[in-house]
Amino acid sequence: MYYKFSGFTQKLTGTWASDAYSPQGLKPVVSTEAPPIIFATPTKLSSDFTAYDYAGKNKVPELQKLFQKSDGVPIHLKRGLPDQMLYRTTMALTVGGTIYCLIALYMASQPKNK
Repeated sequence: MYYKFSGFTQKLTGTWASDAYSPQGLKPVVSTEAPPIIFATPTKLSSDFTAYDYAGKNKVPELQKLFQKSDGVPIHLKRGLPDQMLYRTTMALTVGGTIYCLIALYMASQPKNK
């Protein structure tokens, strides 16, 4: 990749080889190299797609039933043990981080002994 200095952002920016080697923005009249192809693969028409392009099972209806069931469980714990473990770990880290910050603030507020 080639780089040049941008006078607008005052940083190095990515550029083409012709821009990088022409000082102060002076460009040759005729381009010396062909631009690269951005989309090398041909695009598909919408008529080329079939309903069977995706081989996986659609889980959305099952998940909708699970999350919309009114069983008194909060939405972030509906999927069982993995959600409970993630929730408890998050709460433990939050409480631990709060305690750590309070201890650090207490220690920083105490004068040092000479």
